[in-house]
Amino acid sequence: MKASDLFIKALENEGVEYIFGIPGEENLDLLESLRKSPIKLILTRHEQGAGFMAATYGRLTGKVGVCLSTLGPGATNFATSAAYAQLGGMPMMMITGQKPIKKSKQGRFQIIDIVDMMRPMTKYAKQVVNGNNISSMVRDAFKIATAERPGAVHIELPEDIAEEEADDGVYPVREVRYPRADKTAVLEAVKMIEAAKSPLILIGAGANRNRIGNALTELVNETGIPFFTTQMGKGVVDDNHKLCLGTAALSDEDFIHGAIVKADLIINVGHDVIEKPPFFMKEGPDATKVIHFNFFPSEVDPTYFPHLDVIGDIAGSIEDLTRALSPQPHWDFDFYKLIIKTINKRLTKYFGDMRFPILPQRAVKTIRDILAPEDILTLDNGVYKIWFARNYKCARPNTLLLDNALATMGAGLPSAMAAKMVNPDRKVISVCGDGGFMMNSQEIETAVRLGLDLTVIILNDNAYGMIKWKQTGMGFDTYGLDYNNPDFVKYAEAYGAVGHRPESCEEFTETLDKCVNSKGVHIIDLAVDYSLNHAILNDLVKNAETLLEEEGVDNE
Repeated sequence: MKASDLFIKALENEGVEYIFGIPGEENLDLLESLRKSPIKLILTRHEQGAGFMAATYGRLTGKVGVCLSTLGPGATNFATSAAYAQLGGMPMMMITGQKPIKKSKQGRFQIIDIVDMMRPMTKYAKQVVNGNNISSMVRDAFKIATAERPGAVHIELPEDIAEEEADDGVYPVREVRYPRADKTAVLEAVKMIEAAKSPLILIGAGANRNRIGNALTELVNETGIPFFTTQMGKGVVDDNHKLCLGTAALSDEDFIHGAIVKADLIINVGHDVIEKPPFFMKEGPDATKVIHFNFFPSEVDPTYFPHLDVIGDIAGSIEDLTRALSPQPHWDFDFYKLIIKTINKRLTKYFGDMRFPILPQRAVKTIRDILAPEDILTLDNGVYKIWFARNYKCARPNTLLLDNALATMGAGLPSAMAAKMVNPDRKVISVCGDGGFMMNSQEIETAVRLGLDLTVIILNDNAYGMIKWKQTGMGFDTYGLDYNNPDFVKYAEAYGAVGHRPESCEEFTETLDKCVNSKGVHIIDLAVDYSLNHAILNDLVKNAETLLEEEGVDNE
């Protein structure tokens, strides 16, 4: 069997549905093998977009998303996508081409060591040097990509290896099951939790797996312990639950941190130091204790050094904890319940504000009202991500896709495209800043060509707003961050999409409702007002403790 045929057969054996990417001449044998396969090639306009789509596919399905590029510049364009998947815990395989390795007459033309480049950004990176090794390499790479913590893997297939003959045969795919945590560790956790006065549950990105949400919901309901989430842990347990404090959108000095400071024990489920810290641990005899529940041990960091690790299948560990844990009469959650009301009051303050350009808080409210609980919203990266993390409530896992690990710009649109392909019956909206949107805006053509029904909202302020906010917060004059945008309505139409530019909050609501209920790709150019960013996110939250006291929420 031709080696390239064997490679595709190995991918079929893994259940691969799509390969996202841009082939080059070094991939032509593999491309011909793919042509005869049920696996669909999703041709994109940039390798980075292909990588983001593959990573998001992996995030939503738990299976490995696969993307393809040629050598040299095609492969280097995967660098950001590799880091995105690796830090975000998304299983993804990158396949890159290479010149012949046995005999080449092109010198060093386009050749750089891609395998060596990929090693720091992946869990596995290897070159195929013998076609007979393809089956084992593919099976090994897929197993590694999906093992906790999931991430990126890379295989380089040189063109002379791709065309050689190889032995037929693939390796069986078998499910990997993780053992439950050690009973002694669980019982130690029970002792710590029962001895605490005001325990609190934190739900992180690693808890966003099948079964874990149900186990955590049962833990909360059975014990009455309140919870909060990281940005990437939203929706694992319903944000609308009466015991949900919300999301730690900042690392410190927000209203939710008034509750975190009150806690004497935090039960940390699925969070690790790769996602931006939702709080900073402190040392000392009176410092808040932390229990780490995860598939793998905690990594010691200046912001995070747990007192106990409970390692194993998270769902199993939480189920065992729930069975062994008894609610204690001395537990005091009154402060948490008061602060939940105060936080919800604070976060909804501008929901009814009708000024235009629109406030991001008002945009959040409009989008939340239009989307059903099962519908999906993807975010690019910008200051608006903080507003969505704080204000957008998720009832189900993976209904708000954001990146708080690499936090790269340019991922919002490709992520929405993959989300729609995986969930064709759900409405999908992508919210992008004007800066992030332009980084992969060419993928509009891909979305139109694929016939996706998709709505993209561009929050337009003609600037890199996140850095402006940071600049102001540091006391600097704003400088070097303003630019001009194209006419996004005409830009959308040039790709065959439909462009919209609402001129009021009412018109935005009407436009958005029409777009999500219509066929095709719709681009909404929405003018946004970020004038309150500094006053709220820099000044107001730093006085959160004082404001809580003024509202009768006393931390003593």
